[in-house]
Amino acid sequence: MARELATQLEEIDLNSSSAADSLRALLTGGPSSDADTVKVKEAALGRLCDLLVKQGDAESLGSLFQELRPMFATIPKAKTAKIVRTVIDAISRVPGSTELLLRVTRDQVQWAGAEKRSFLRQRLETRLAGLLLETKDFTGALSLLAKLSSEVKKLDDKLLLVDIYLLESQAHHAVKNLPRSRASLTAARASANAVYVPPSTQADLDTQSGLLHLEERDFVTAYSYFYEAQEAYAALGSPRAVQALKYMLLAKVMRGEVADVAALIASKTGARRRARIGGAGAAFTAIDADAPDVAAVRAVSGAYERRSLHDFQAALGAYGPQLAEDANVVSHLKDMYETMLEQNLLRHVLIIEPYSRVEVQHVAKLIDLPAAKVETKLSQMILDKLFAGTLDQGNGLLEVWEQGAKEEVFPLVLGAFESLGRSVEHLQDRSIKLVAAS
Repeated sequence: MARELATQLEEIDLNSSSAADSLRALLTGGPSSDADTVKVKEAALGRLCDLLVKQGDAESLGSLFQELRPMFATIPKAKTAKIVRTVIDAISRVPGSTELLLRVTRDQVQWAGAEKRSFLRQRLETRLAGLLLETKDFTGALSLLAKLSSEVKKLDDKLLLVDIYLLESQAHHAVKNLPRSRASLTAARASANAVYVPPSTQADLDTQSGLLHLEERDFVTAYSYFYEAQEAYAALGSPRAVQALKYMLLAKVMRGEVADVAALIASKTGARRRARIGGAGAAFTAIDADAPDVAAVRAVSGAYERRSLHDFQAALGAYGPQLAEDANVVSHLKDMYETMLEQNLLRHVLIIEPYSRVEVQHVAKLIDLPAAKVETKLSQMILDKLFAGTLDQGNGLLEVWEQGAKEEVFPLVLGAFESLGRSVEHLQDRSIKLVAAS
């Protein structure tokens, strides 16, 4: 039977219009009890998935589960889990299939639960949590992960716990709960130290560590983590190598080392090189120097070096998906923009410093930004004591004080409050004595 199926498989022309139907018929026809037959059907499934992905037919991939249910009843559970993961991975490769993937994964979770296949269900729920995180349903993801971690801890499945804790860390990071995110990452690393984890998972852990150090403005440590992650992703041929390189470059720019960006891009792009991971025959995936992620950070670093707010905004507009839509980048870019704005304002304030009063509109014209934005930023800089002055908002004027001049208003106000406080305390003491005497 297996030999006959293998012959049929080889005779199927994948370029014909009936190839998908022929592969389906081979999958669902005949018994699937012996190992050789299952092996042939696995090969047929792989070819069918590749064909449907090439055609972009995600719906047909999703319907495969119903067709394969009879086969699942006769083959080993480990094979079933492998086949389910193969089909789900194939659906994920079709662009714009996230909603379908969510629906299919939920259906498979319910089926695995009804069939009491706990091993498969737990892994499908972990995948589902990742999809919820991808669709920004953070509450749903955290709720599912909390239930999963409690269940998997009892089984002491360290490898699955690594994935669960890593997803928890990413979810908490997304909602800016940094202490919980760090705690989950620590738990993930502790579980990873007890078992062998795949290089891709180790790279994911390094990337998350780098992102958390980036939040803490520890750019040196963040860069080292991103470097390790980028090397591992490149060795595995993962497209995430480009994303890790983007974060490396961002850490350099945030630290003010924009001069190193060009050299770093040159060293990480271009020719293929031998890898340290994956065996002697492996090679790093070449990264295009003009890849959108790389070009985006190059544009930002150039604007930062020139202290050009307009070039910075132009880079955000030109590379929106790589910058403004990346939640791990956008907050740092906002800090970078505010720093550049302060530096530009300080430079122009020093130019107009010989004058005691200047129109805010004139400052806005010098820096070529809206007057309202400039006024807001100037008030914040005055409160932060970046320069001495005050704003006359009624007349739209900026009053610049001489450096070192004493503030006349605030000490008097503070002194008045202290006198009032002493008076209230004195009156309270007297009232207490009067009450006691009566």
